[in-house]
Amino acid sequence: MAIINPNGQELIRVETDFFGKKLSLEYGLVGFRTTASVLARYGETVVLGTAMSGGINPNLDYFPLSIDYEEKFYATGKISGSRFIKREGRPSDEAVLIGRLIDRPVRPLFPKGYRNELQLVATVLSSDPTFRPDAIAMIAASSALMLSGAPFDGPVAGLRIGLDKNGDFATFLSREEMADGQLDLFVAGTENGVMMVEAGAKEVSEDQIADAIEWALDKIKPALALQKELRDKIGVEAKEYELVKPNEEIQTAVDKWLEGKLGAAVRKPNPERNELIQVLRDDFHTDFADKIEEYDEIKAEYDEAFTLAVHNDVRKGILEDNLRPDGRQLDEVRQLSSEVSLLPRAHGSSLFTRGVTQALNIVTLAPLSYAQVVDTMESTDGERRYMHHYNAPGYTVGEVKRLGSAGRREIGHGYLAERALIPVLPDEETFPYAIRSVTEIMSQNGSTSMAATCSSCMALMDAGVPILRPVSGVAMGLMLDGDKPYILTDLMDAEDFAGDMDFKVTGTSEGITALQMDMKVHGLPADILRQALNKAKTGRKFILDHMLSVIPQAKTEISKYAPQIDKLMINPDKIGAIIGKGGETINAITKETGVEIDIKEDGLVTFASNSPENMTKAIDWVKSLVEEPEVGKIYEGKVVTIKDFGAFVNIMPGIDGMLHISQISDHRIDKVTDVLHEGDTVRVKLQAIDDRGKLSLTMRDVPQVQ
Repeated sequence: MAIINPNGQELIRVETDFFGKKLSLEYGLVGFRTTASVLARYGETVVLGTAMSGGINPNLDYFPLSIDYEEKFYATGKISGSRFIKREGRPSDEAVLIGRLIDRPVRPLFPKGYRNELQLVATVLSSDPTFRPDAIAMIAASSALMLSGAPFDGPVAGLRIGLDKNGDFATFLSREEMADGQLDLFVAGTENGVMMVEAGAKEVSEDQIADAIEWALDKIKPALALQKELRDKIGVEAKEYELVKPNEEIQTAVDKWLEGKLGAAVRKPNPERNELIQVLRDDFHTDFADKIEEYDEIKAEYDEAFTLAVHNDVRKGILEDNLRPDGRQLDEVRQLSSEVSLLPRAHGSSLFTRGVTQALNIVTLAPLSYAQVVDTMESTDGERRYMHHYNAPGYTVGEVKRLGSAGRREIGHGYLAERALIPVLPDEETFPYAIRSVTEIMSQNGSTSMAATCSSCMALMDAGVPILRPVSGVAMGLMLDGDKPYILTDLMDAEDFAGDMDFKVTGTSEGITALQMDMKVHGLPADILRQALNKAKTGRKFILDHMLSVIPQAKTEISKYAPQIDKLMINPDKIGAIIGKGGETINAITKETGVEIDIKEDGLVTFASNSPENMTKAIDWVKSLVEEPEVGKIYEGKVVTIKDFGAFVNIMPGIDGMLHISQISDHRIDKVTDVLHEGDTVRVKLQAIDDRGKLSLTMRDVPQVQ
């Protein structure tokens, strides 16, 4: 029986095979009052995509599009691990990042000047634990947009790609498989090409990344076709809309006023260029205010036209003269300068300056117990041992702006820089520290995320973190003149606003560690991206050479202000002996020595203290609790029980051995009590451990303490 919703609509369902499972899109089952809603199902994953559209808000001078990804703990059969808050609240960083993942390929697919309010939400209702739901969420969101009647040049679909055991590209892999693999790449695209790429990698080559992008563009075709099939079945009618475009007469007047004032006249390094443009803008407004009555009422339109003229001039200079707005060649990196160890109390610090962009990074080391516990819909017991936080207040762009918590941009930039360094960090056993890296942006003029990557790498080296290899990053740009690409190394703000693509690449001398690409055109061929990746490799090397001139290698010692940490690997079965009943043993060790002790499930025990003496005491104490008896080793023990046939001697906490009467002395004795008494301290050698775990001891030929 067909399901009829209250609006009289019949449930419409389309489906296709997608990597061996059924991918279906359903319309009309839920969300009766939305502009459009779609349920996307794949295996046990169900995501609701909803779109709500409105009219033009006259108070806004931008496209008011909001896109959110909603995690629901019930989707994976979980209740939040917080003791006090069980309701979903502020989205986790991971949810924010997936929201951005959906936003970035969708936003450019609307016509310029579209100002209607539009809200897009992807809500995970059920999540198959064998793979992440982000690709299905993107399909659900795009499907809802396709049915909304808005001028969306979609559909969009994406895939998260890794490498299988044979080294072949694969998707819908588990978190564990992705974490163990060399590549974690998300590609989103349309029928026209790539719209967005984001990746974390373990020194993967440029060609392999490009091959993966091409593979993804081919594999998303069924998901794109399915969305169009649903739209056609429903018979979506396009909604009427008006584009808010600059007044042509105003634009013509502005362009005429600017004749001869841009181009070579403002091709100067920043901040000189910005100052020249600002003086020009001020003179422009003053001149037009004198000519036009009530100019204040239309000043915003003239200002927008002025900005567009500047962007067009930037583009013209690059396409016609091969010169950039600050006079650089297309492959030229801005002036670099850096230093390390500039903050005396910090465990590690660096200042990286590239042109006007400047990033100060501070690294703090702490015991492993300070790692961040991750409690999300997908992860229960996860920990972040390395945390990168990024801050960029308003003063960094010369604005008065209220300070607040990190926004989506700050979270995204910090995450990109974090991913860039994770592949080269030492493991916990080699370097048993939790690491917090904070980038304080001091000034912005393009690609602060790459400045954050470079500064955090140098600060880690300054802190004595033994990274595998140094990592550098560069932002690249692209402008298309027909089919001819103009690729720009070290993108600055003015070029970003005027360009067709921006992307960031980080990596070592051996390969790529992170990648982020965003298109402003409606799809880009993979072969152009391949060219851009190879150009970026040259730029990365140039910046890396500069970094190594400042700090050639990681320091061999950590700061005297950082906690000193030692480690001990034990049998995991002995963890209980360290903790004790109700934690009484470990609490006693900590209280007496002042040493912080952290125990991992695999048996890694770490000790943190600034007192070498207390550290040694705590380690010896733990060793005494977990040490295994060793045949041939001499122990100092206490006689605990006397028997006719011998004595039992306690050689380690909880471990007694049998000292037979014949093994007490080199000479025959008649009674054990002739030589030993309960409570005596003796030195014994462990002769053997039988198959039942019983210990045989001897005092013969063992020198006794007088």
